[in-house]
Amino acid sequence: MSTATATVPIAGSTSTNTHSRIVIPEGYTLHTENNSHILISSKDEAFLNPVQEFNRDLSVACIRVWGEMINREKEMKWKQGQERRAKKAITDTTEGKEVKKVKVDDACGSSPSAAQAEGHDMQVSGALQAPEGFTRSKEYRPYRFILLEALSATGLRSIRYAKEIPLARFVIANDLSESATAAMRRNVDLNGLGPSLETGEGKVRVNEGDACALMYNHRTEKTRVDVVDLDPYGTAAPFLDAAVQAVNDGGLLCVTCTDLAVLATTNYFEKCFSNYGGIPVKAEYCHEAALRLVLNTISTSAGRYGRYVEPLLALSVDFYVRLFVRVHSGPAEVKKAASNTSMYYICSGCQSFFEQKFGKTIERINEKTGAKNYQFKTQVGPPVPSECPDCGFPLHVSGPMWAGPLHSTEFVSKVLEHVEGNLDKYGTSARMKGMLTVAKEELPTPFYFTPAKVAGFFHCTTPSLEEVASALLNAGSDVSRSHACPGSLKTTASRTDIYDVFRCWVKKHPVKMDKISNTSPAAQLLAKEPRAEADFTKHPKSVTQSSKVKLVRYQQNPLPNWGPGSKASGIKRKRNGEDNE
Repeated sequence: MSTATATVPIAGSTSTNTHSRIVIPEGYTLHTENNSHILISSKDEAFLNPVQEFNRDLSVACIRVWGEMINREKEMKWKQGQERRAKKAITDTTEGKEVKKVKVDDACGSSPSAAQAEGHDMQVSGALQAPEGFTRSKEYRPYRFILLEALSATGLRSIRYAKEIPLARFVIANDLSESATAAMRRNVDLNGLGPSLETGEGKVRVNEGDACALMYNHRTEKTRVDVVDLDPYGTAAPFLDAAVQAVNDGGLLCVTCTDLAVLATTNYFEKCFSNYGGIPVKAEYCHEAALRLVLNTISTSAGRYGRYVEPLLALSVDFYVRLFVRVHSGPAEVKKAASNTSMYYICSGCQSFFEQKFGKTIERINEKTGAKNYQFKTQVGPPVPSECPDCGFPLHVSGPMWAGPLHSTEFVSKVLEHVEGNLDKYGTSARMKGMLTVAKEELPTPFYFTPAKVAGFFHCTTPSLEEVASALLNAGSDVSRSHACPGSLKTTASRTDIYDVFRCWVKKHPVKMDKISNTSPAAQLLAKEPRAEADFTKHPKSVTQSSKVKLVRYQQNPLPNWGPGSKASGIKRKRNGEDNE
């Protein structure tokens, strides 16, 4: 290695700290993100996109909140178990039975997995007085979880997880590239997270190997990890089968896909089908459809192994989608997947959409026991003829894709609360706050629309967001914004109801028909009369919480020529048998 050419002080460090200054070797540049530092080689050893800082900030926040949530769940289960044991011990004592010493379980309430073998000391709940002979345990120790980043590149994401997530026990950082793992080890040591002299293990443990092979090695119940993060260059589809098996019950799966050229347009629909098992949408709401295609792929991958997914947060951001889903095991819940999966018929003229679900779930509650029984039935279809009932143009088929909610309102609220309390800890906190505020309000129904686009179908002037929202709200429908597109709305009203609002708008703001072709969608839409009169009077709910304050909802161009970035060339791997020179 070349001699050092620069020494950079770390902001906020003291002179007594041995890591207060970073020596930058020749041929390297220092990249700092929050309190993590990495050295980037001029040889393009590993891929790093600085624009993805928002992705990394959001991931740290979501994993922290998920970790606190699962820690509370496990503590509650443990306390309930201890109370049951204490009650049983008291009952045995009063009946004169010999009290056996109780073996203390781990914080999960069950035997620990190999990946979670670190012990958890616990304490019997003080609500019950344990009898003589009942073994008291120590205080409950917070559940510390294990993360696996399958495609780490420079290791910046794994380093940030290890430094910024208090409940993280350790992070497995993997990459197939020899040059990338070398860069990772260098950066891990730079941040003081390498192997310690006492244990020989560090908080970030670098692994060089195939991502799928590594995750398949963690698919047994005793070797699963708690969080799996997939952030590949392009599609995550090849890694999803292994990922859904490697994550623990109730664990978190974080997925990034940057191939929106495939997911959000029909230009390469055959590639989208081969990757995700579905056909994309050619419409203004294509980015939400991209999220639903990826969610469906994760859901079907998990279903093969008796597992199901619970979306916590799914965002379309810039040139990629980012999803956070919990993975659970439960054959009964897996059967509901068909009821959350739909095909969509998309009009090629006015972009109306018509949902065709694959199945329906009928819930019946036993009056005596209160138990829920589910009956599963197939759906009738198709919901529409071959031509759009609104404008008469042909319909195109898209999907199958996820038809359920994209976000958990409870989870998003907790992440938003965490971000608002830690604004100084995230470089993109302003945008995080804005995106999460919109996601929290977002309706679970597909899809969004923009008044400007719909006005274009009618060849009329564009009403304001507030006017359109008020008309829909006054008609009894719910309305929200969508995070995926500026100036967009989501509503429980049908597409025909939206068109009726615009027909009423056209009556007040007439359209010149002389330049409209008789065969155009506009002519067909304008030929129909509205079924009800729209009321454009301002509705109090037309101004949402995110509209009351100036929030950064959408990305401002952070750098010249910013975007996905070029794939790292790295150092080519030698074939087996080649001589090392």
